[in-house]
Amino acid sequence: MPDFLTRSLSPVPDEIAPDNSDVRLLVRDGTASMAHFTLAPGEIAVAVKHRTVSEYWYVVTGSGRIWRKDAENVEVEGLEPGVSVSIPLGTAFQFRNDGSVPLEIVGFDTPPWPGDDEAFAVDGQWEPTLS
Repeated sequence: MPDFLTRSLSPVPDEIAPDNSDVRLLVRDGTASMAHFTLAPGEIAVAVKHRTVSEYWYVVTGSGRIWRKDAENVEVEGLEPGVSVSIPLGTAFQFRNDGSVPLEIVGFDTPPWPGDDEAFAVDGQWEPTLS
């Protein structure tokens, strides 16, 4: 039987994501990992692509946009509380905070996030403010 997992949101970031957003780690097991991402007002993340994981987001607070591009499609969608988006394996993506409060997103990866080499920078839709 698997262990029950519980973890509270850290008051400070645990690490910086490859796209340079702040990351607070949440629960993780052998099938998926979950984290809380924050992008400050006016910030634009670095565009990245994942090597092995698919990612799913749920916007908690703030507003902005996400750009996603795969071999067949390109789109820009609005991000606001209550919106969820998928980032399938092999999709380039970039997000930005267009609001006046932090853009906060809860996301999970499947399989679990494997480490620092998972994501790599790509050309994106906007010039990043984070580097």
